[in-house]
Amino acid sequence: MRIKSYPHEFSGGMRQRVLIAMALSSSPQILIADEPTTALDVTIQAQILHLIRDLVQTHGHSVLLVSHDLGVVARVCQKIAVMYAGIIVENCSTAQLFRRPYHPYTKGLLNSILTFSKREGEAQVIKG
Repeated sequence: MRIKSYPHEFSGGMRQRVLIAMALSSSPQILIADEPTTALDVTIQAQILHLIRDLVQTHGHSVLLVSHDLGVVARVCQKIAVMYAGIIVENCSTAQLFRRPYHPYTKGLLNSILTFSKREGEAQVIKG
């Protein structure tokens, strides 16, 4: 039983789940998740993303996910708004963004993703 535990006794994933449960306890129409998987290992990150997707599908909650991690965004979001210097520069479906980005900053973001096929020194840097 964890009810008498202190917050520092919980793992990062457990703390994330508690915060999501607290946020949903009042049945909001929209959940704003700002970097919900930051500092979590990939296994816990996948569990949190599955939880968020499940909330959307089974309970009809809307989620506004704020993230710099395009991998997370690709797995969870149906629509994406890319911001540059505090201004939305691109707003489209996830599939469209990854298939045919419009704005130069979006293209830079996608080109900056490291893959196994890129060699050392090939990573692109985005100014701004």
